[in-house]
Amino acid sequence: MAHDIAPLVQQTADRLAGKQVGAVVAAVTPDTVEIRGAGSTAAGGGSTPGPDTLFEIGSVTKTFTALALARMARAGTAGLDEPLADLLPTTASVPSRDGRQITLRHLATHTSGLPRLPKGMLPTLLLRPTHPDPYAHCTADALLSGLARTRLGAAPGERFRYSNLGAGLLGLALARRAGTEYEALVTREICAPLGMTDTVVTVDPARAERSAQGHSRRGRPRTPWNLADLAGAGALRSTATDLVAYARAQLDIGPVPPGLAAAIRTSREVRHRTSPFAWVHLGWTAHRLHPRQGSHLQIWHNGGTGGFCSFMGFDPEKGIAVIALGNTQHPVDRPAFDLLRTLQTEHAVPG
Repeated sequence: MAHDIAPLVQQTADRLAGKQVGAVVAAVTPDTVEIRGAGSTAAGGGSTPGPDTLFEIGSVTKTFTALALARMARAGTAGLDEPLADLLPTTASVPSRDGRQITLRHLATHTSGLPRLPKGMLPTLLLRPTHPDPYAHCTADALLSGLARTRLGAAPGERFRYSNLGAGLLGLALARRAGTEYEALVTREICAPLGMTDTVVTVDPARAERSAQGHSRRGRPRTPWNLADLAGAGALRSTATDLVAYARAQLDIGPVPPGLAAAIRTSREVRHRTSPFAWVHLGWTAHRLHPRQGSHLQIWHNGGTGGFCSFMGFDPEKGIAVIALGNTQHPVDRPAFDLLRTLQTEHAVPG
């Protein structure tokens, strides 16, 4: 039975706005796109956020970093199994374990054995959990200096261990190989081919006017995060409009440049199983729901910064995707997953 998805999307946005200052939710099916906002771009005033409001998307950035790797692997300018050390300065010291080197594949699937955070960051976050800009010091020099003093928690390729450090190093390494900055690399390899004009690291004055204000869980304004050379782990800002274009490319809906479509296929071909029902691709987490829940496939990533939370999830078998963006630290995952599962179950298309 066909359903109009607009009320479902608005209900989810309204549900999120109950805990967010403001939120935008988008849903994609093979035949339609709905984007709805609720709440406000800023506490105490501001317009309702909409399709072109910019949000920090946090770790959803990691999927762009991994797709840039897949693009470069297809082009032959980087290899999935190329050692990280080959893309860094010759003076860099990269840890290894049990005779195994860290490869780019390991970084993109969180199987490098690297810790979650760069060397020395954990005490800072424990002592100052509300630090206004905790990654600002993560320059290339600081990251490589810390890397030389880092011990791996497992041999590369052995087990999944989520790592902001690993994803950031991947972005740094790919940008260095490409001879450009991380933002320019993502623009060239992904955003420009898909017409995504508002997915950026640096926000210019015009985009600043369309940017939501970030907030703590309690609704207090937070300053934007600057991830310096760890950008590949979570520095991108984006809009629902741009992320819909990104989701449609992941679903192979509409025209997708051949090179990008091939890179997306490559990203899905890589799998590292984390449980009987879950695994990671290049940049994405995936699982299949229990048969009692329909056995639906869900591929997803979420994100969080000092003042924002984000989610993108999709089912390539049904051509359905959900995007949720909020401007507080309160997670948006549960309502977004609920919407995704509802659309999967009802095969929702416009009535």
